[in-house]
Amino acid sequence: MLREIFTPADVRALPEEALPELAAEIRSVLVQTVSRTGGHLASNLGVVELTIALHRAFESPADTFVFDVSHQIYTHKLLTGRFSGFETLRQSGGVSGFANPAESVHDPFYCGHSSTSVSAALGIAEGKKLQGDQHYTVAVLGDGSLTGGLAYEGLENAGESNAKLIVVLNDNEMSISPNVGGLSRYLSKIRSQPEYRVAKRRIEGFLRLIPGLGKPLASLARAIKRFIKRTFVASTLFEDLGLTYIGPVDGHDFEALEDALESAKIAARPTLVHVRTVKGKGYAFAEAAPTAYHGVAPFDPDLGEPEPPPNAAKPTAPTSFSNAFALSLCRLAEENPQIVTVTAAMSAGTGLTCFEKQFPDRIFDVGIAEAHAVTFAAGLCKQGLRPVVAVYSTFFQRTFDSVLHDVALQGLPVVLCIDRAGFVGEDGVTHHGLFDTAMCNGIPGLEVWSPATYADLDACLQYALTQTEKPVVIRYPRGRESGVKMEQCSIYGALLPYCVSGTGESAIVTYGRLCGEAGEAIQSASAAYKLVALNRIRPISADAIKAVLDCKRVFFFEEGTKHGGIGETFGSLLTQAGYKGKYFLQSVEGFPRHAPIPELLAEYGLDTERIQTITMEAADA
Repeated sequence: MLREIFTPADVRALPEEALPELAAEIRSVLVQTVSRTGGHLASNLGVVELTIALHRAFESPADTFVFDVSHQIYTHKLLTGRFSGFETLRQSGGVSGFANPAESVHDPFYCGHSSTSVSAALGIAEGKKLQGDQHYTVAVLGDGSLTGGLAYEGLENAGESNAKLIVVLNDNEMSISPNVGGLSRYLSKIRSQPEYRVAKRRIEGFLRLIPGLGKPLASLARAIKRFIKRTFVASTLFEDLGLTYIGPVDGHDFEALEDALESAKIAARPTLVHVRTVKGKGYAFAEAAPTAYHGVAPFDPDLGEPEPPPNAAKPTAPTSFSNAFALSLCRLAEENPQIVTVTAAMSAGTGLTCFEKQFPDRIFDVGIAEAHAVTFAAGLCKQGLRPVVAVYSTFFQRTFDSVLHDVALQGLPVVLCIDRAGFVGEDGVTHHGLFDTAMCNGIPGLEVWSPATYADLDACLQYALTQTEKPVVIRYPRGRESGVKMEQCSIYGALLPYCVSGTGESAIVTYGRLCGEAGEAIQSASAAYKLVALNRIRPISADAIKAVLDCKRVFFFEEGTKHGGIGETFGSLLTQAGYKGKYFLQSVEGFPRHAPIPELLAEYGLDTERIQTITMEAADA
């Protein structure tokens, strides 16, 4: 059936009796495709009927869909002309795993971070109204995204609007990990009260038996509806914000979805449709373990059971930087009961699952609220605790003001551990961790460390928690450390800001993952090079500058943004120190596409082969 769907109009043309078959086919395609490519599975399986219903009720792209986070966008892609290339999902040059305006007119807005959809959709809806466009704008918002403050800013503003905005709240009681906090309990309360819905159906059924009353009957029905709501159910938070509330609705019932969406379309103000869905619906393994199947690597679809989340048990030896972080943190926490951790709905992804098992009272999951996590940690500091905030680099971007105002300005010793620094691969443009260095570079009082090995990461964490009272950022990449033997920046327990190996007229300066790439390039090079591995990238050690002043050529390779990055700073300090040689900076500009990490390193001149080529060509020039 999917082979015959090229536009949403083809979905609207289907008879209602064909919809369950279409949903089953979509779920089969999702499981088979994601089992080969990896990606977000459980969240997409949960919204199949909802997405079909949306495309039957609205006319994309004239009616605009904004999918919050995009973890649930695969069915939308299948119904908007991308089935033929769907097997390339998340592959280099293939279909993006997230909303991507460059890919389709049906994706109007980049969506890779949580809680943005209502604000963006409201802006689009107000713009349409000003331009006389009568089409609808629909924000599809997960209940997990309601832990982010930006969602409430958008909803509150929407309550004052009369634009044609519909917010669909996809309530599956999950975000990435199970939802936490008062809002989750609030939604559970709404779901648990059937009295209003039962009474409303009975009275509406009675009124339908009375013919010919026209407008007076409609007015009476609305008055009775308001009376029933006042009698049986207190107003919802969403109604208090000024939105019309419809729901809860069974998100796997086509008829119920159609009725709710049509009711929303005729409302005179922005409306929230509360839809209940089952994360992982239709695939038994994902229904049983929705967290494990949220984001998965390739797996056998018949056997299911993908690899368990990182650090499901306490690690015994580092197998990745996330594992190394977890192992070191658990060891230090055993020694110091003041150490606590904070996560924003990412305990598994950042390696904190083992910490949670070992110290359940010393981990705080604040939900998808990264800025709050940092300010909350600052408050913990004020009580003498030593908080460690674990967050992905791409989400760390959202914390700028909290880091500047609430941590750095007050000089509080919060430890900010930034996972997935640098390229992340197939998740692509919205998820690469390339901007945290420039962000931190502009904040006074921060120390920023970027270790290249597990041993150096361990030393950085120990330093941050036991040897300084300053705020410290520790950033590390996705995946494993390099197999190249490196000079350690930690010697006999002492943490060094940099280390130097080799000699030569040319120097290569770098940090983090690229130390391994540069080390391998030097090992196989015909000429001699000096390698300066920066362990601390802010502030840069004056001695690291002095170490290359006698070199004719200095090459800085950076897996980060060029403007405001560490390479620009290093070059500026070289000039101030009187350097007279040639300085070459190889870094990243723009927003890189989704592709495997080795491919991106090569594309931006940062892998072993390109480092060799760039340095040799400059030496021959």
